[in-house]
Amino acid sequence: MSPRRLRLLGPLILLGFALVSLVAGLAFGGGAAPQLLLDAGPFVRWGLPVARLFVNLGAAGIIGTLVLALFALKVGEREFETAMNVASVSAAIFTIASAVTAFFTYLNAFPTTVRPDAEFGAQLAAFMLDIPMGRAWLMTVVAGAIITVVAFAVRGWLGTALLLALSIAALYPMATQGHTAGAAGHNIAVTGLFLHLVGAAVWLGGLILLIVIRPVIDRDKMTRVLLRYSSLALAAFLVVAFSGYASAALRVGAWDALLTPYGILILVKVTALLAIGVLGAIYRRAIINRMVGPSRAVSAPRRRVDASAAASTHQKRSATRTSPAEPSRAASRAGQVAADRRFWGLIVLELVLMGIASGAAVALARTAPPVPQEAAEIPTPAQRLTDRLLPPELGPLQWLTEWHVDLLWIVACAFGLFFYLAGVRRMRRRGDAWPLYRTIAWVAGVLLLFWVTNGPINAYQEYLFSVHMLGHMALAMGIPILLVTGAPVTLALRTIRKRDDGTRGGREWIMWAVNTPFAKVITNPFVTAAIFVVSLWVFYYTGIFRWSMEDHLGHQWMVVHFLISGYLFAQSLIGIDPVPYRLPHAGRLVLLLLVMAVHAFFGVAIMAQEGLFVAEWFGAMGRTWGGTPMDDQRAGGGVAWSVGEIPSLILAITVAIQWSRSDQKEQTRLDRTADRTGDAELADYNAQLAGIAARDAAREAAQEGAGRQ
Repeated sequence: MSPRRLRLLGPLILLGFALVSLVAGLAFGGGAAPQLLLDAGPFVRWGLPVARLFVNLGAAGIIGTLVLALFALKVGEREFETAMNVASVSAAIFTIASAVTAFFTYLNAFPTTVRPDAEFGAQLAAFMLDIPMGRAWLMTVVAGAIITVVAFAVRGWLGTALLLALSIAALYPMATQGHTAGAAGHNIAVTGLFLHLVGAAVWLGGLILLIVIRPVIDRDKMTRVLLRYSSLALAAFLVVAFSGYASAALRVGAWDALLTPYGILILVKVTALLAIGVLGAIYRRAIINRMVGPSRAVSAPRRRVDASAAASTHQKRSATRTSPAEPSRAASRAGQVAADRRFWGLIVLELVLMGIASGAAVALARTAPPVPQEAAEIPTPAQRLTDRLLPPELGPLQWLTEWHVDLLWIVACAFGLFFYLAGVRRMRRRGDAWPLYRTIAWVAGVLLLFWVTNGPINAYQEYLFSVHMLGHMALAMGIPILLVTGAPVTLALRTIRKRDDGTRGGREWIMWAVNTPFAKVITNPFVTAAIFVVSLWVFYYTGIFRWSMEDHLGHQWMVVHFLISGYLFAQSLIGIDPVPYRLPHAGRLVLLLLVMAVHAFFGVAIMAQEGLFVAEWFGAMGRTWGGTPMDDQRAGGGVAWSVGEIPSLILAITVAIQWSRSDQKEQTRLDRTADRTGDAELADYNAQLAGIAARDAAREAAQEGAGRQ
């Protein structure tokens, strides 16, 4: 298939198989069957999943295109402009499809006759503004409209990166809908679906962009883009596989439930995704490398030559035509053409499988899962607040056995470990040294982060303020010290390959982030200390703390904020990675002592607090074990006052050790300079002292002589 034909037919192949898969899945799973009560009619029952399919495809076209453009293309070139055009069109499709989905969702939830009058408009407005499902789709539509407008105007690095961040954020309201809305494991389900949507969008959208830019990019550039896309696709495949497994396990429950219509649709989707993963491995390992053509020699400028020189040149060309190297070049070109055809044939097959998986995914969202997704008829107070049963009393055994997983931080910790250890391995393979203590510190920090976000602290932090405060201290003070000691930025800059084609890879994006004006401000030691201290009081004494308890998004924001603020503060004190400005060691100790004093006062203030933080949460949990909520809150203040000072003491000791080593290095440098120059500096200093003494003696002698006269 020619590049232009594939460019036109590729999206149609994807859409066609997605629609066929969707219709088949709805018919098989009963997702479009008439409702027993308040049925909205066949147009809504079938139109709603079709509109949702276009929402998913539009989101993939935005996110996957922007990710691949930022990671594999160069601003200002034709293929980058094409990518932004694809993102713009995809954003328009996403916005229109979201609006249609919102309208059909209203009709499906509240079946009524569509009327062009004020009453119908008021009912629709009330749904969009007052009902959580309606608000979610309203936010999606508004975000899509903003993305559409911005995508048509943005063509630079920073604007594209911000547009990508907004596009990813626009998927979160979608993740709160569907079966996850009333699920017992609501937080796990929402996070799993969000990761699934983002991973699938990167995977599918990048594939679409490859097809669209193929006619406007040369072979060498295309090969580099393919290699970079295959890396992104592999990471996206792992995220999709992990989040899909977690979501399926939550909804399916037992293995025998795979024989239900919902389970069979899951098997169809999993089979398609696994087949795509196998195809990706095939073309990454066996085909892409064959598509790299031999280097072309650059011809010299033409010059005027005489007849004898022309004859000599003709003889040489004739000899070249008959040389045995020519058949090998022709065979190489033929092999490249064959590799091209095989590769793009696999791309077409991948589009078919992507369409099947996309249609099955939307059909799954409309099919009733085997595990009931509604909460108990008479939930306990803890279930009403947290969507979970009250855990057993916290004892020594529970610190080892109680877990509450957070899929987002499992993925983050897994990638953090993998990329760091891969960087260390690359350093050692090329013969460079990397201190072992840095690797140990990083691994320990990531494992501690995993334990805090998935272990007993996460399992009990919603019920006990003291456990919440312990997690806060670990996130803001303990984990950052270990991560900063690992020097991840230095490792990345020394191991990620530098690009010379004008595109931005991991190394280029890190260098850009480190050198931005914002980074110069945010890494200033006084700014980091202010953020670290002020955020303590603002978080607990405003409504942000309540938001972090009641909303899973607020909880994730809390974890990210405490982790980053603690990392920046630790980096300003003991960091190895480069920063624009760093205080002298004495200044660092003074700054740390001031922060320690304010932090201790914060803990004492909580212990002296007479009212209960978020009383409608901690005071209404219905907990029958442990101390009273006020006693537990005072214990949390004690944790902030006592346990929180341990990392501060470690920081102080580390700064003192670095100060001592810095003085030793300076003294060693001076000693080496003295050895190299024969103590010339000391001799000059002694001569200067001797001259001063001689001048003083002469002055005294002159004064004595004047006195005698």
